Amino acid sequence: MQNTYSLHKINSIESLGFSPTHYSKFKYGDDAIAQEFGTCLAEGFIKDQLMKYPIDTQIVVISSPFAFIPTATFAMKNYFVFRLNRWLASNNFQVVQETKVTRSITYKEDYGELDEIQRMKLIGNDKFHIDKDFLKDKVLIFLDDIKITGSHEKMITKMLREYNLENETHLLYFAELSNRNIHPNVENFLNYYCVKSILDLDGIIKNERFAINTRIVKYILSGDSTIFKIFIQNHHNSFLELLYDMAIGNSYHTIEAYRENLTTLESHIQKITQTQNIITI
Repeated sequence: MQNTYSLHKINSIESLGFSPTHYSKFKYGDDAIAQEFGTCLAEGFIKDQLMKYPIDTQIVVISSPFAFIPTATFAMKNYFVFRLNRWLASNNFQVVQETKVTRSITYKEDYGELDEIQRMKLIGNDKFHIDKDFLKDKVLIFLDDIKITGSHEKMITKMLREYNLENETHLLYFAELSNRNIHPNVENFLNYYCVKSILDLDGIIKNERFAINTRIVKYILSGDSTIFKIFIQNHHNSFLELLYDMAIGNSYHTIEAYRENLTTLESHIQKITQTQNIITI
């Protein structure tokens, strides 16, 4: 059995049901908003699904697939699990387990501007991997922040089929594009609603509730080289080292589009480290 649930249905751009400003900040690492979204999704799923059809089998929650750097959904997943576990424990059900879908990515493009056919063509060669034995006889909950064309859902379904997994499965989304007359590029409208330049990220990054994710790393590294140099001057070395290590961990140093800014970042970090060493001596 496979069930899809979304907290918000997008029928109109003018009436989303949630704040586009909050959504945009969430996509670039605002952990406080990830908490808001994850908690609300859990409460909606409990009210609309679990209170009517309780699950007495072990539940496994799985965030959207990623390689090394977590997605924005991963932060939302944490708070979804916290709220869901409270309800499960108070009703004498087993608390959830977690696992990861490892994703081997074959592209660098941001597909938020693409239609359904273009998206499937782009991600169709990606490889998803999961621990089949760990999932045996358990109920699976896959989380993602938004469903636009269903491309990722199709990839998850394909993965389950390839692994011969016939588990009861729930695919949960904070929001879903339900009006097919709205172009899928509404996703980029939401993603970039309050982020027009990497300089707009300062407030999110410097907030104590910041959680780095794939989108913000890619966005920073793909920025104009001149603006990028200004950007790194405005941030503490601890964030810059995190940015660099995450980029290397996702093999972004092998992608030509990111190479110039990564080289600039590496040189900047080395200069700061050398200066600190001299001062220490």
